[in-house]
Amino acid sequence: ALVMSIAISFFLPILHTSKSQGLQFYPMNQILFWYMFIIVILLTWIGARPVEDPYILTGQILTVLYFLYYIINPIVSKIWDKTLSY
Repeated sequence: ALVMSIAISFFLPILHTSKSQGLQFYPMNQILFWYMFIIVILLTWIGARPVEDPYILTGQILTVLYFLYYIINPIVSKIWDKTLSY
């Protein structure tokens, strides 16, 4: 998971196939961006906590949400591009 969290940054330019470069035309992606920002802050905070019962489960859930962002974001972009093309 640690290697994938860094390696995914190398695949982002390949996966980005949206018609627009910025997020100003993608309101759902703006919401997802702030969702990702909060997830990263919470993961940083969880990483500083001791390895105890509530923090382990919270870290696992946040990790799943972190990787889910990279799956959901391109899908939402494609749906929004199709919506705008009609």
